[in-house]
Amino acid sequence: MENKNISAIRRWVARWKKAGPELERIRKEELAHVDVRQAIESLEDAFQSAILHFPPKPTSGLVEQQRWYKRLRH
Repeated sequence: MENKNISAIRRWVARWKKAGPELERIRKEELAHVDVRQAIESLEDAFQSAILHFPPKPTSGLVEQQRWYKRLRH
């Protein structure tokens, strides 16, 4: 990788490192002021659509998961 690219990547990482704490502060502030009732109500149509188009499976999928683990172990 060229020194120019490495330098650009280092600057990019430094900017995100500096921005990270401020973004985290903003995220926490926004979460502290969320109207949970309104958020749930606004997602109700999407939830009902998902249930209609992708009904829950009769099992949790854990048996299938264990089957995959067994295959990958050997």
